[in-house]
Amino acid sequence: MSWHPQYRSSKFRHVFGKPASKENCYDAVPITRSVHDNHFCAVNPQFIAVVTECAGGGAFLVIPLHQTGKLDPHYPKVCGHRGNVLDIKWNPFDDFEIASCSEDATIKIWDIPKQLLTKNLTGCRKELVGHARRVGLVEWHPTAANILFSSGYDYKVMVWNLDTKESVITSPVRTIDCHQDVILSMSFNTSGSLLATACKDRRIRILDPRAGTVLQEASYKGHRANKVLFLGNLKKLLSTGTSRWNNRQVALWDQDDLSVPLTEEDLDGSSGVLFPFYDVDTNMLYVVGKGDGNIRYYEVSADKPYLNYLTEYRSYNPQKGIGVMPKRGLNVSSCEIFRFYKLITTKSLIEPVSMIVPRRSESYQEDIYPPTAGAQPSLSAHEWLSGMNKGPVLVSLRPGSQLLSHQPLFPERPLSNSMAPASPRLSSQTGQLAAEDAWRPRSLLEEKATRRAAEQRLEEKKTWFSNGFDIFECPPPKTENELLQMFYRQQEEIRRLRELLAQREVQAKQLELEIKNLRVGSEGF
Repeated sequence: MSWHPQYRSSKFRHVFGKPASKENCYDAVPITRSVHDNHFCAVNPQFIAVVTECAGGGAFLVIPLHQTGKLDPHYPKVCGHRGNVLDIKWNPFDDFEIASCSEDATIKIWDIPKQLLTKNLTGCRKELVGHARRVGLVEWHPTAANILFSSGYDYKVMVWNLDTKESVITSPVRTIDCHQDVILSMSFNTSGSLLATACKDRRIRILDPRAGTVLQEASYKGHRANKVLFLGNLKKLLSTGTSRWNNRQVALWDQDDLSVPLTEEDLDGSSGVLFPFYDVDTNMLYVVGKGDGNIRYYEVSADKPYLNYLTEYRSYNPQKGIGVMPKRGLNVSSCEIFRFYKLITTKSLIEPVSMIVPRRSESYQEDIYPPTAGAQPSLSAHEWLSGMNKGPVLVSLRPGSQLLSHQPLFPERPLSNSMAPASPRLSSQTGQLAAEDAWRPRSLLEEKATRRAAEQRLEEKKTWFSNGFDIFECPPPKTENELLQMFYRQQEEIRRLRELLAQREVQAKQLELEIKNLRVGSEGF
């Protein structure tokens, strides 16, 4: 009989939460007082959207991500609903499109202008009318473009195709009416071929979102689920809710057998809803409690024990809602693997909290940043509706790689004068020498010149962009700390440009030597 130690090796054992400084928070934000159990916040690499209080209807704020500090009390709102806004979600493939649902039984699709809002935005691009009662949840399809799901208090889930010219859509492409009570949560698997729902009738269901049929249904009475979540490609579901003794609880389920959970874990006796978030790239699970300031995180494995508790981020500021930044918006230079945006109503504050893996090296950490889902859909709406399934389009988070968003906030700009002398000189010298030696065999020379030109383009692209944003379009610094950071960043860029210029000079000399050697060899013959 072999003895297995309790120690478990993991690269994420020492992950810690780092709250943002006061000047990097969003202050004086009128956060909604709604008692609905939703996130009330949506984040992408360009904007942060938060549901707010508004007299005479529903509204939400859209704030540029870099516009931290105290918010103007007259800051423009996005207001077009006749009832309170209950949920908002950014389009995962368009950073300037957001969906909202409301108590007025409608869903609206908004185009956010690239410039700052100067007045209230009241005109939406599309309005979806089909639910008989208020709409509580909206969810974009994870891989197909222009497919939106909504669930309402009429116990129905509706599938909408937004790839039409109509501004008001009254008929969804599919209505799923298998639920007997209010739907509390919706979650897709990685390819979007399955939809899991948690309902107020205490049942978890796995549905075929195209056919509307129930594939699996859990009727386990020992766990009352509030939220449900697919765990990537592990073929497992995680639900949060309460036990028979009203303790807050998480339960793990086999996707193919929902009769009995694989494991259950009681957390505490609080009454707030638990919001689960899963990071497919690191297999880490984060559990955020509404009404308390703690964030627990686990590492999920395919074998027993399935949930491995790591540690907990603790704060005295309770959160009413929470937003999550997509992976393509993280700061990989500081080894940030997840970022939350806590809605703290007691202080009218939005506080970013970064989850960081402590590393000594300043280079890119390939092991904690595998290829992740980008901002490009893998299917059109028509392809998905016709029955096709595809996984997400994966991109690299390595700094200097191609822009991850297919619709950048700022247009590409040419290189500054400090970088211009390197490439024109090399290209002109190469062209002149090639013209002089046009009568000689040039296969080897052409091959090397082509390879060096490709390397040159790659290096130039690395100098334009740092971690996916244009280094020449940084917002002006607001504090002394930001000014120092910008100074150090510019010093680093100057050092890189000098190294690049030196490399170009060495390459030009090598080309000249190769030309001379070829001439000497030809004269010998």
